[in-house]
Amino acid sequence: MLCSIYIAMSLDGFIARSDGRIDWLGAVERAGEDYGYRQFFDSIDTLVIGRNTYDVALGFENWPYVGKRCIVLTHGSITPRHGEESFSGPASELVARLEAAGAKRVYVDGGVVIQQFLVAGLISDITVSIVPILLGDGVRLFGAIGPDVPLVLRRTSSFDSGLVQIEYGTELKPLD
Repeated sequence: MLCSIYIAMSLDGFIARSDGRIDWLGAVERAGEDYGYRQFFDSIDTLVIGRNTYDVALGFENWPYVGKRCIVLTHGSITPRHGEESFSGPASELVARLEAAGAKRVYVDGGVVIQQFLVAGLISDITVSIVPILLGDGVRLFGAIGPDVPLVLRRTSSFDSGLVQIEYGTELKPLD
């Protein structure tokens, strides 16, 4: 089973403003351009997201995770609206459960959740889309994750919008 990160961040490393807003992502919106997101989304069967990411997604006009199993990592309770589930425990335990249930590729999203999966050595690939904006403050993508996490460059792409996308594999679980 693969655990994948697919996320956008500002050039200075933030995935959201301090108040959680992601309005700045609109700077690179272009008609007909999804920067490979649809292809990635079609390749996953499960999402594991943090509570803050979940709350943001609930605010969208349409539920963005239709057709996918969605698990919210939280210590609190949630009121499922779209069949989502909650989990509180170590990332490694959740991955073992998902693998036993037949999951093939899991989309890991949310700053804290991404950091937990990286620390546990569970991430197989990382795709980061760098948006050409400096926020100066906000929610960091990568915090103090402990020991180095070696990465292997898989692909880079640049777009007319100024967005640069970088895909890495980890040496822990290289992509085939």
